[in-house]
Amino acid sequence: MTAPDAAGLRRRTQELLAAHPPATTGRTAFLRARFDAGLAWVHYPAGLGGLGAPRSLQPVVDAELAAAGAPDNDPRRIGIGLGMAAPTLLGFGTDEQKQRFLRPLWTGEEVWCQLFSEPGAGSDLAALGTRAVRDGEDWVVDGQKVWTSSAHLARWAILIARTDPDVPKHRGISYFICDMTDPCVEVRPLRQITGEAEFNEVFLTGVRIPDTRRLGPVGEGWKVAQTTLMNERVSIGGARVPREGGMIGPVARTWRERPGLRTHDLHQRLLTLWVEAEVARLTGTRLRQQLVAGQPGPEGSGMKLAFARLNQEISGLEVELLGQEGLLYGDWTMRRPELVDFTGRDAGYRYLRSKGNSIEGGTSEVLLNIVAERVLGLPAEPRTDKDVAWKDLAR
Repeated sequence: MTAPDAAGLRRRTQELLAAHPPATTGRTAFLRARFDAGLAWVHYPAGLGGLGAPRSLQPVVDAELAAAGAPDNDPRRIGIGLGMAAPTLLGFGTDEQKQRFLRPLWTGEEVWCQLFSEPGAGSDLAALGTRAVRDGEDWVVDGQKVWTSSAHLARWAILIARTDPDVPKHRGISYFICDMTDPCVEVRPLRQITGEAEFNEVFLTGVRIPDTRRLGPVGEGWKVAQTTLMNERVSIGGARVPREGGMIGPVARTWRERPGLRTHDLHQRLLTLWVEAEVARLTGTRLRQQLVAGQPGPEGSGMKLAFARLNQEISGLEVELLGQEGLLYGDWTMRRPELVDFTGRDAGYRYLRSKGNSIEGGTSEVLLNIVAERVLGLPAEPRTDKDVAWKDLAR
């Protein structure tokens, strides 16, 4: 089948709208129909929510549907599934796995989370200690994961676990799909500095995972995980936003609407950060254009670095601009939210929540190493554990 062009996609979208009018079609039914029509993510293969069209044509479909008032799949709520699990499934999943998981993932009927980080393996993720031991046609998993966004909502999780402790740490890892409704999976909330528990810690005690839910060969989970991590950094740092979208928007509005708060120093700092935010936005657009040619590379780490630094500097400026008002905090209620709402909350929330931006999705220190070594070609840092079996590492 020949991939459609922009005109073909518009025609297909209009046919979808005619067959399933948004005003009279239920949200889930419409999203399922959109997926089946190949208009979910047009660059995916036919039968998996796409048509094999260029990724750059997705906005053509999105614009037609938005103009018709069609529902979207609430991408912020299911960002881990869309940005991390889906591209990994596409790259390494079996045909059966793709058919089973991609449709309910995209429609939002099944939420995903990411079981990667551990109390002793965060920045050095490959040092993870969660074990998966083969038992017939299953793997039995024991261990603890931490900083797991949406674990309290998730139906499925992407999980990396150690399957061979007798080889160096990067070579003894395998990648699995974990059922979060398994009674041997325990999810506990982690209350944050913001007052809410957006993150969780997850305890796995004798969790049985069928070998049919393994992604990639046994022992090559680190390679699979790299696809997840690269896509994660692009989804965090390279998200599509309009001009003055994101964190710069609220502080720019406050500046315009409340001239009495202005000072010369704050003006200079705001101008600098506005320009940097716009440069980051345009760089994100360029990065997404590069994705048309294939999988994301280490450049996404640079975008995620910029995202974290800018969010923290902009939110700090906003608190200063508001003066005493900036010290107020609107709501300390302990709750377990479905998504992170930076722009819908007050300045105090933005200031506190942005502190996590330099930790989540890869710490800034690790990402600096990635940019230095894989983008700039600088010498790698010396490693004493390269050829040492994981079981022999000091812990």
